Amino acid sequence: MAVANLTETQGREMAPGVVGKFVHSDNMTLAYVDLDEGATMPEHSHPQEQIVNVIKGTLELTVEGTPHQLVRGTPFVLAGNIPHGARAVTACKVIDAFYPCREDFK
Repeated sequence: MAVANLTETQGREMAPGVVGKFVHSDNMTLAYVDLDEGATMPEHSHPQEQIVNVIKGTLELTVEGTPHQLVRGTPFVLAGNIPHGARAVTACKVIDAFYPCREDFK
């Protein structure tokens, strides 16, 4: 077991205007992501399952070509290998949960 201090964790730019901080266990990854208004994550896919949880703001999550407006209290569950991308309608704070662990974020 360990305590993660996000205030001391270096952020990683995932795309212009998109910065993530990551916490890993042996089996999963949490990504604490800040998105500037208008920032986009290009369409991509990965083998991990993902739960997108907006904490603040409005995020447009496009899944297999269909846009979904997400706000606080509307998590979205993605199966692995599903094409998806996102656009911050407003400045956003998002927590993404990934299973299994995102080794590429370590």
